[in-house]
Amino acid sequence: MDNFRDLLESDHITVFDGAMGTMLYAKGVYINRSYDELNLTSPDLVREVHEEYVRAGAEVVETNTYGATAPKLQQYGLEGSLRLINLAAARLAREAAAGKAYVAGAVGPLGLRIEPYGPTSFEEAKDLFKEQISALLEGGVDLFCLETFSDISEMRQAMRAVRELCDLPIVAQMTISMDGNTSFGTTPEVFTNRLDEWGADVIGLNCGVGPAIVLSAVEKMREVTTRKLAAQPNAGLPRDVQGRQFYMCSPEYMAKYSKRLIQSGVKFIGGCCGTTPAHIKLISDAVRAISPRLQRSTPHIGRPARVEELTPADIEIVPPEERSNWSRRIVKGEFVTTVEVLPPKGCDAAKTLEQIRLLKTAGVNAVNIPDGPRAQTRMSAQATAVLVEREIGIEAVLHYCCRDRNLLGMMSDLLGAAALGLRNLLLITGDPPKMGPYPDATAVFDIDSIGLTNMVNKLNHGLDLGNNPIGCPTAFCIGVGVNPGAMNLDEEIKRFEYKVEAGAEFAITQPVFDVDQLREFLRRIEHVRIPVVAGIWPLVSYRNAEFLHNEVPGVRVTPSIMERMRLASERGKEAARDEGLQIARESLLEVRDLIQGVQVSAPFNNVRYALEVFEALPEFSRGKESDAVAAP
Repeated sequence: MDNFRDLLESDHITVFDGAMGTMLYAKGVYINRSYDELNLTSPDLVREVHEEYVRAGAEVVETNTYGATAPKLQQYGLEGSLRLINLAAARLAREAAAGKAYVAGAVGPLGLRIEPYGPTSFEEAKDLFKEQISALLEGGVDLFCLETFSDISEMRQAMRAVRELCDLPIVAQMTISMDGNTSFGTTPEVFTNRLDEWGADVIGLNCGVGPAIVLSAVEKMREVTTRKLAAQPNAGLPRDVQGRQFYMCSPEYMAKYSKRLIQSGVKFIGGCCGTTPAHIKLISDAVRAISPRLQRSTPHIGRPARVEELTPADIEIVPPEERSNWSRRIVKGEFVTTVEVLPPKGCDAAKTLEQIRLLKTAGVNAVNIPDGPRAQTRMSAQATAVLVEREIGIEAVLHYCCRDRNLLGMMSDLLGAAALGLRNLLLITGDPPKMGPYPDATAVFDIDSIGLTNMVNKLNHGLDLGNNPIGCPTAFCIGVGVNPGAMNLDEEIKRFEYKVEAGAEFAITQPVFDVDQLREFLRRIEHVRIPVVAGIWPLVSYRNAEFLHNEVPGVRVTPSIMERMRLASERGKEAARDEGLQIARESLLEVRDLIQGVQVSAPFNNVRYALEVFEALPEFSRGKESDAVAAP
C-alpha cells in the first residue's frame, strides 16, 4: 500500500493546505476561543474548512491541533479532553480528505520555556509531546507536521517523541523573523543542519513572515542539505483594519512566489496565517503547470484524478489517428519525414512559402516551423504555419514555446490555433532572450514544456488548465523536444518521463551527430518510449560545426566529424558542403532503424540542401525516380 514516504522518493511537488485559524476566524469564531476545542463542539465547521482546501487542490491537510497539547489546552481548562480533541481532529481531517489527500498530524510548540531557558526539562517536554502524538496516531494520521518552532531544542524533543512512538515521516518546520533567523537568533543554515542530523524527512519553514523572506532563507537551506524542503509562508504580515487582522498578500502574489520557491528546491508548498482556499487554488494551479501529478494506487489514500477522469461526460475525444495525417502516421508506426524551415524575418512570406512548396513536391510529410529560435525576431510561427497549410497544402508541425506568453496568452493562442485548423505541435520551453539580439527583452516562463504539455493534453480532453470545460475539445498531436546529448542526462531523462506522463505522443531530438549517444539515450527511455523523430543537421562548413558544438545548447559534434569538416573546409566551400551532406546521409542511415522519423534542418533556409539528405533513404530515391519516369 502506498504511503506518504512514496512522495519522499519522487520529485513530485506536493501541495499542503493553508491556514485553519484564518478560516475559522473568517467564519465568525473569535480569537478568545480554543480553536482546537472546535473539533468537539463544531465538527461540521472544521470539516468544512478541510473540504474547502481539498477542493482547492491540497494534497495534504493538517489536523486542527496546532494548540492541542496539554499546556495550551490548560489555558482553557481543556487538558482533560486532550485525547478526544486530537482523535476528533484526525477523524475530521480523514473524512474531509475522502481518499484524495494525506492527513498530517499538526503539532505546535508547547508554549513553555524549556531548558536552558526555562524550568521544563527536555524529558518533560518530550513526554508532553508524546501525549498529543499518541492520540493523533490513534486517529490514523499519515505523517506529522511539527510546525512554527522557534527553539531548535524544543523541535528536537518533538522529533524524539514521534520517533519513540512510530516511524511515520516528519515534516519539521521552523519559523523565522524579518531578519531571516529564528527569534532565538538561529540561522537557517544552522537549524537546517541540525534537523538534517536528527533525521527530519522534510525540513521547512512556516508562519512568521511572508514568501519573500522565506524564499531568501530557503536558498540558504538548500546549500546545506539534501533533504526535501517545505515552505508554508504567511500571506505577508497582518494589518489591523478597524480592529480586525488582515493579511494582504493576494492569491496571485502567493502563487508567483510559490513558483520561485519551487525553482529554489522546495518540494512541499502551502500556506500559513492569512492563506485561504483561494490562495491554495492558485498555488495548486501553479504547481500543476510545472509538475506531473503523482499517481497513487492505494484505495486508502486514492490519487488525484487523471485528465481522462475529469473529462466532461458529453465530450468525445478525437482519436490520435484522426487528428492529422502526421498523427495518423505516428500512430500506425510509419516512418515520417519533415524539414525545419524558419519563419520569414519580415511580413512578406512569399520566399519562405516558395521554399516550402518544394517539400510538398518532393513528398516530405510535414514542415517544422520554429517559434523564435535562439530568441530571434521573426514572423509568428503560428501565422506562418497557417499560411503554409492554407496556401501550400502541406501539414505544419508548429513549435510553441513558453518564453513569450503568460498562461492566459498561451491558452488563447492554443485555442486560436485549434480554431485555425492547426493540429501538430512541438512544445518547448524556449531559448532565453539573452541569446538573441534583444537581451533586455522580458521572458515570461510561467510554465515550462512539461506544464505546457499538461495544458495541451487537458485541452484535448475538453478542459482548461483549471479543469473547467471548454466545450469542443482540441485535437492536437502533442510532440516534445528531447536532447540525447544533454550534459546532465539523468535530469533530461527525468524530464522526458514527466513529459510522457503529461501526455506527449512523439518526440523530436536535437541534431544527432553521435549515434552511440542516441542509442544509449533510447535504451534508457525504453520504459517510457514514445515515437522518436531524430534531428539531422547537414553541416555546411567547419565554422558551422564549431558553432553548433560550442554555442547551441545540447548539440555535440563528435571529434571525428569536426576533423572531417575541418579538412573539407580547407579544400573550399563546395567540398565542405558535400562533406556535410555526406555526414548527414550517413547519420540518417545509421539511425534509420532506431527511430520513427527524421527532421532535417535547412541551414540558412536552404530547403534544396535539406532535401538532398533524404536521398539516402531508398524509399525516397525510388519515389524521385518514379516521378522522373512519369514526367513528359
